[in-house]
Amino acid sequence: MDKTNGSKTTKEMFKLSQAKILERKADLSNIPEGKKLINTINAYSYNMALKDELFAEALNKGDALIPDGGSIVWTCHLIKSISNPQERCAGWDLFAYEMNKLNTEKKTPVEGRTRPVVMFLGSSENVLALIRKNAAKVYPNLDVVTYSPPYKPEFSEEDSKAMLDAINAANPDLMWIGMTAPKQEKWTFCHWKEMNIHCHVGTVGAVFDFFAGTVKRAPNWMQNSGLEWLFRLIQQPKRMWRRYLIGNVEYIYNIIKYE
Repeated sequence: MDKTNGSKTTKEMFKLSQAKILERKADLSNIPEGKKLINTINAYSYNMALKDELFAEALNKGDALIPDGGSIVWTCHLIKSISNPQERCAGWDLFAYEMNKLNTEKKTPVEGRTRPVVMFLGSSENVLALIRKNAAKVYPNLDVVTYSPPYKPEFSEEDSKAMLDAINAANPDLMWIGMTAPKQEKWTFCHWKEMNIHCHVGTVGAVFDFFAGTVKRAPNWMQNSGLEWLFRLIQQPKRMWRRYLIGNVEYIYNIIKYE
């Protein structure tokens, strides 16, 4: 039996047909300035949102939701959802847009700084070191701050406090959180009010590895054909087979049954 919340079951907590989803990559420029939480939605996260009430709430109550999967775009057309996304907007597209904008715009830095600060929260020290190295070359006008949280299923209160202290001390002009879904979205949502920051925050998972170069992104033709999932499956079969081979079938079942 599905868990209930008042009169709603968990599987009714997130409805793709009712979700407000970004419709075009160009609409990234319409996300207001200031403290805004930007999440992504794909077939995997949709499946998870039907099982996890807190994750569903995090997606529903974020400030922007971008369609990080061709299946989301196609499905929204099929079920005539209130949003009508015209193209996939991957987490990488969000990352590239925000980083390029901050790197090139003439914006007055926070008092006491000479350059904008970008914070990366998540992943290993090895990956973060590569991110710092690559950012210095690709985005030379930005300063990068990183924090690697402990690798564990759930964070303790002490872990979360240390992470929040690091965030608030950095007071970044842009922040990326990469701890895999749904962990990253849930943690960020639960601690949102404790972050004394003024910037966009994107939960972007695999983008950390893409930018670090530890995981290769699919060729453009596969991205444009909606086959990036297949490329990731070929690259990391032991890690991704359940997510894609079973998850894609589960996604179709869930759309038919719950939308």
